Amino acid sequence: MEKATFAAGCFWGVEESFYDLPGVTAARVGYIGGHLEHPTYQQVCSGSTGHVEAVEVTFDPDTISYEQLLKFFWQAHDPTQLNRQGPDVGSQYRSAIFYHSEEQRRLAEESRDALDASGRYRRSVVTEILPAAPFWEAEEYHQKYHLKNGGGCGF
Repeated sequence: MEKATFAAGCFWGVEESFYDLPGVTAARVGYIGGHLEHPTYQQVCSGSTGHVEAVEVTFDPDTISYEQLLKFFWQAHDPTQLNRQGPDVGSQYRSAIFYHSEEQRRLAEESRDALDASGRYRRSVVTEILPAAPFWEAEEYHQKYHLKNGGGCGF
């Protein structure tokens, strides 16, 4: 099994989208990329911790490749929106990929550059590509939020 970590706005919808993909064995929501240890949802939402709402995906590379996860990530959100996705505004909703290996970094950068050059968007892709940092799992009530509650933010 391998891990991949993606941020694309509100983590509820992102998680829901990934955990239904064949080859994804687990998806959990949490916070990554900030300076505070064990941040809470309220702290992250304040925008003061530097964290982003993200989904850590565990996947079987024999069933689904990292390249396929990247393709899905790019298609499922607008990577040209800086510090927002749809109605969610703030740096905690920025588009980002946190890589777990040099191979993931290379593939993420290549796919970002190809998307940017494709002409699909009028604006430049602003997605950050950063080394994976400590991932702080969000509170239990956020895990599989859509399955438990239905609705919420869309992805």
